[in-house]
Amino acid sequence: MRMRQWFLLCAAVLLFVGCAKAPLTGRTQFIMVSPQQEMQLGLSASHKILQSSKISTDRRLNEKVRRIGQRIAGVTGQEHYQWEFHVIDEDTLNAFCLPGGKVFFYTGILKIMENDDQIAAVMGHEIAHALARHGAERMSMQQASNFGAQVLAMALKIPPKYQALYAQAYGLTSQVGLMLPFSRQHEYEADQIGVYLMYKAGYNMHEAVTFWKRMKRASAGSRRPPEFLSTHPSSDARIHAIEAFIKVLESQPKP
Repeated sequence: MRMRQWFLLCAAVLLFVGCAKAPLTGRTQFIMVSPQQEMQLGLSASHKILQSSKISTDRRLNEKVRRIGQRIAGVTGQEHYQWEFHVIDEDTLNAFCLPGGKVFFYTGILKIMENDDQIAAVMGHEIAHALARHGAERMSMQQASNFGAQVLAMALKIPPKYQALYAQAYGLTSQVGLMLPFSRQHEYEADQIGVYLMYKAGYNMHEAVTFWKRMKRASAGSRRPPEFLSTHPSSDARIHAIEAFIKVLESQPKP
């Protein structure tokens, strides 16, 4: 079989196996990781984080995060998720949700939140990443990128002594041209899905905008790369996109 035919056959198989749809947006996704594999990865990662992190002993704070998380989780339709909500006692502006519904908030980000609605905004955003299987999609895209690099190297018949240099050049091109824009797309998508979850759960969507403005001020001193080299969109672009999406939701009857 010729190289071109072999490559097209492999590409067709990958696309057939990996097609999925993102919730709400309907975007076509390329995912080769099964939900079961993804759940197991999330469970394993959660176990390691709980063992290695300082978990907050503030009962009121833990209960607040758990209550808001359960309210957001209740409108996702994912009854098979094993939802858990934890607070890590660390002054970091971060939160995340692992596959399967293991949610972690840092006390640092909770300190800049003024109310439950702002916690719900971040809760919805992080849960949205899990619902849309963004982690599995990134893994799949990286696998496909690595496969493409190998096929291209074979097709170009690159001598062994130049293959390391080729791999570096291909990796940089792939990162800037494919993976970084892809990550920013995930953030915009998680913002939309997250705001929609807030909407369904009865929280004030406009507090999502307020929170990201506060986050922008809190992060003002940090050195941030230009947007095209960042995994996240700029704060202003994100805020404008959320405001536009809220207007769309407000123009529609509530589900």
